[in-house]
Amino acid sequence: MNLSQVKLVVTDMDGTVLNAKGEVSNRFFNQFEELKKRNIHFVAASGRRYQSIVHKLEAIKNDISIIAENGGLIQHNNLTSILFKLSSKDILKSIEVLRDVKGCYIILCGRKAAYVETKNSDFVSKFSEYYSAFKIVDDLTKVTDDDFLKIAVYHFESSESKVLPYISKIANELQVTVSSKNWLDISHKDANKGYALNMLQKELGIEKKDTMVFGDYNNDLQMLELAHFSYAMQNAHPNVKKIANFETKSNSEQGVELILDELINSKIL
Repeated sequence: MNLSQVKLVVTDMDGTVLNAKGEVSNRFFNQFEELKKRNIHFVAASGRRYQSIVHKLEAIKNDISIIAENGGLIQHNNLTSILFKLSSKDILKSIEVLRDVKGCYIILCGRKAAYVETKNSDFVSKFSEYYSAFKIVDDLTKVTDDDFLKIAVYHFESSESKVLPYISKIANELQVTVSSKNWLDISHKDANKGYALNMLQKELGIEKKDTMVFGDYNNDLQMLELAHFSYAMQNAHPNVKKIANFETKSNSEQGVELILDELINSKIL
């Protein structure tokens, strides 16, 4: 395997480059400097909000590209653009359906802030790890003064078994993705990480054969298809392992960093 041809590295965040505590390792930040020296561009791609990704990667934020909200928003060359927004009709229909799903918590994700209509302390505690700027409101359907990129849904047991089977009315019209064990995301039907990554590849003039991607869950599937060096984490969903060309160790074992060391060593300065 010839890693020396890689010009673009893309990683998911949660379950991938973030460890079990939600942290980026010092090892990674040191590796990033070596990637820069070798003219390898880095992209962070996540279902998280843009601000949440920047918070995790503050030290390198001006030198990377960011795909946030599962492809709803992209930042490149320090310019941030919204690619896809949900219409008010889509939002109203989705919230109406989700309110009938037992045990699910709804987050309306806007560019300015995230909005919830529950005061459940256990959920708010969990939710605030991902959404630092949020507002608790009486009725999500009454929130209008924002650009809405996604609806995130949380279930304490399982988003795949406890939410997905009950929202077919939404899934037929919008992009519905199980993004982790507990999270499910609803976006514009054309929004996904792969769409945004393809835009970056074209702008940078980088092909699939020169691209390396790491992922762990179903919201990573489209972008994994755009890389020859596509890696599933050991802790990845079976769908990810099926589509990826390679596998690395889990996020708790620094699986991303392990491969980045190999990449750096393949390009001796």
